[in-house]
Formats: sequence, structure tokens, C-alpha cells
Amino acid sequence: MNRTKRRIFNTAIEIFSKKGYDNTSVEEITAIAGVAKGSLYYHFSKKEDIFDMLLEEGVKLLKNNIEIKTKNCSTALEKIKEIILIQIRVTVKYEDFLNVVFSQIWGEESKNKKCKKAVFEYIKIIEDIIKEGIENGEFYDGNVEALASGVFGVTCSSLIYRIKMNRSVDTEKIYDGFIDTVVRGISKAMNKN
Repeated sequence: MNRTKRRIFNTAIEIFSKKGYDNTSVEEITAIAGVAKGSLYYHFSKKEDIFDMLLEEGVKLLKNNIEIKTKNCSTALEKIKEIILIQIRVTVKYEDFLNVVFSQIWGEESKNKKCKKAVFEYIKIIEDIIKEGIENGEFYDGNVEALASGVFGVTCSSLIYRIKMNRSVDTEKIYDGFIDTVVRGISKAMNKN
């Protein structure tokens, strides 16, 4: 992505996060990014194209991180722990992205449906790992969809905690807290300790 497109993209994410997608105009994006309206339309045919790219890039980032971090894990428990750590780190580093996604997940417009689809595809990755853990006896048998949604909820909880504290947070401290509570609830091995 060239510098102008990146500047438009980053500016849009920041404004979408602060004001909401619907309350953000193309004029605001170009003014704050310091580019001509024509430059925006050269790179994006409409505001929704910026949103689509934001969603695509964010989900790709999460999926790539998970693939890299879990490929050498030998157990489903190790994979879930890695996913939780990734989610917390992404929350801290890409707060504006998550604000946009979470604010747009509700509703029935095209952008809302795209957000739901992306979130549900991501949760499906977690479901598959939980199924693996149940099948190989690492996890208690339970409602896979609910458990996966709970693990995904770590992202939401981390973001809310970060906003509530109104400061940077200690990733490792949050991670340890979630491992002690969330993962312990599904893991047979952690409950033996």
C-alpha cells in the first residue's frame, strides 16, 4: 500500500473509531489526512471500500498471527493460550480497529453483516481448536460455540478494561488473569493442579 493510501486508511480508521462510521464524511477523512478528495477516490471508490479494507486487513492480521503462533503447538490447550495472548496484544495495539468492528457488528446493513461474518469466521477457528481439545480429552465436553464465543470474549473484555482504565495496560497481567479463569474452566489438565 503506497503512502497516500495508507494515510487515508489510517485516518479513516481513527475517525471511524472516534465518531462512528456513519458520522464520518469523506470530506473529514481527506481534510485530516491532508489529501485531495480525488486522491481518496483514486484509491477507494467509496467510503465503504475503506471499511471493507479495514475489516479484511484486520481479520487477515488476526488469522496470520494465529496460524504462525499455533503451528508449533502440540496441544489444543497451548493453542487456546496463544490465541488469548494474541487477542490481548491485538486489543492493545489495534484498539481503533476493534472499536470500529464492535461498533458495526449490530444491525442488518451490509457493513454490519460483513462484520458479523468476519467475527463468526474468526470464532470458527477457535471452535475448531476447542473441538480438537474435547476430542483428545484435554477439555471438558461442552457447548463448543459458547466456549469459543467466550474465548473470543477475551478480546471484548480486554478492550473494555483498557478503555475503563484509560491508560495502557499490562498485557501479561491481563493474560495471566484470563488463563487463571477462562482457560481453567475448560481445561482438564489445569484443574488437576
